[in-house]
Amino acid sequence: FHRCGTKQMQLSKGTVATKKRGYDITRNPHLNKGMAFTLEERLQLGIHGLLPPCFLTQDVQVLRVMKSYETRSNPLDKYILLMTLQDRNEKLFYRLLTSDIEEFMPIVYTPTVGLACQQYGLAFRRPSDGHFTFPSLFQAIVVTDGERILGLGDLGSYGMGIPVGKLALYTACGGVPPQQCLPVLLDVGTDNQALLDDPLYIGLKHKRVRGKEYDELIDEFMQAVTDKYGMNCLIQFEDFANSNAFRILNKYRNRFCTFNDDIQGTASVAVAGVLAALKITNNKLSDHTFVFQGAGEAALGIAHLLIMAMEKQGVPHADAIKKIWMVDSKGLIVKGRAHLNHEKEEFAHEHPHLKTLEEVVQTVKPTAIIGVAAIGGAFTEKIIKDMASFNKRPIIFALSNPTSKAECTAEQCYKLTEGRGIFASGSPFKKVTLGDGRRFYPGQGNNAYVFPGVALGVIACGVRHISDDIFLTTAEAIADMVTEEHLAEGRLYPPLSTIREVSFKIAVKIVEHAYKHEIASWYPEPKDKEAFVLSHVYSPDYDSFTLDTYSWPREAMEVQDV
Repeated sequence: FHRCGTKQMQLSKGTVATKKRGYDITRNPHLNKGMAFTLEERLQLGIHGLLPPCFLTQDVQVLRVMKSYETRSNPLDKYILLMTLQDRNEKLFYRLLTSDIEEFMPIVYTPTVGLACQQYGLAFRRPSDGHFTFPSLFQAIVVTDGERILGLGDLGSYGMGIPVGKLALYTACGGVPPQQCLPVLLDVGTDNQALLDDPLYIGLKHKRVRGKEYDELIDEFMQAVTDKYGMNCLIQFEDFANSNAFRILNKYRNRFCTFNDDIQGTASVAVAGVLAALKITNNKLSDHTFVFQGAGEAALGIAHLLIMAMEKQGVPHADAIKKIWMVDSKGLIVKGRAHLNHEKEEFAHEHPHLKTLEEVVQTVKPTAIIGVAAIGGAFTEKIIKDMASFNKRPIIFALSNPTSKAECTAEQCYKLTEGRGIFASGSPFKKVTLGDGRRFYPGQGNNAYVFPGVALGVIACGVRHISDDIFLTTAEAIADMVTEEHLAEGRLYPPLSTIREVSFKIAVKIVEHAYKHEIASWYPEPKDKEAFVLSHVYSPDYDSFTLDTYSWPREAMEVQDV
């Protein structure tokens, strides 16, 4: 069942007709149901005798997989188990994921996917079935070139684990049908010498192709996608290096249906957390001063969306920029500093140069610090205590992934601020109990709150170009779903257990926004937006392969004889 406001709607089972028979059924992950095939289905599909004489419900199959899963203590072993299941029985894989998304999300995505990418040569089993049997229409593609995988750097073709994991969440969290999703890695080589020297590395063993050849490959890829699947095919750029990410996004955003999750998705979930934090601080966005540790894709994306949110509240653009300070590897970004690119120059202020984040925090006295530079422990004890001394309720976001790269832990934040810190992280942290008995459940600012719902909404109504307005709408929708009870527990985001409902509501908001601003391409406009979006949602329940039959009246079926 899927709750939508006061309504409760059920995703209906479908009936599937296929010409495949025998092993072509049991070896196809889109069709395979294992021992859940009924006797009638086994007879009609020619698989009777290919399976044990046992009939299981999908619930029992989930239980069997869970028993096997619980015997694995190593996260990478759990990842391999789940990916093997996805390659064997797709419906069961997604039924398992949706049964306990809080348990499985850290395995199929951050932080375990980072480890899986580093050892992808060992974890790789076989290519995705979609690489060979293209359906008539893919509607969502996640593409990477593997140059900046999470906070781990250049992993070359091992970065394929990221598009695979992202699209698993498209379906598990957003309900985008998996047969409409295609993971893509553009292998242009790697500058990671350790991988080039590794005999187990499965990618091209040469240095990265750059410049004109690289740009021509991206051009050819974008054109090939739209030629094959149409202008409405959503293309999500993922984990491209800073030097390419903004350039590629700006080049294609007004020509194709595309977005960059590291820039826009991270921005949306971070701004959602800030908007939720305003319910605690009881003031306006423009009353806050933000210091960013990092000035790459994520930091710049968050900063631009914060400015857009402030402008929506009536703050002039120039005044909004003054609220944002950035620290990169060379220190505070100020006017006159050498070698600033165009994106960083916008946030350069008239101020003496400061080398360290500690100096910046002491001087600027921000109300919020946001870490997105993948420098583990960057928020030192002194920085956190300083934030607590300046502010009644300091906002501290440690958004870097994986967990080892987090700027601070939830425990450090809550204990050093005596429970006054408003904390969010990029990777999951366990609940924190203070000495006085107060318990906090750290909010995880995971992009999974954003991209599945955005994808579902964009695909449903055929948005051609994805503007930043859509990501601000998404941030506002997420913040609106954070209740006073959530805030009291330290949560800045709805519980992960409700992420399918969150994604559904985001998709509905996007559909409403798209038709209101006339950027949808599917007409006529649906009257019931919730029912319209629900009609696009994938059900992990098994379909029936049994052919429909009907009988005639007895007298009409009598055999006529001479």
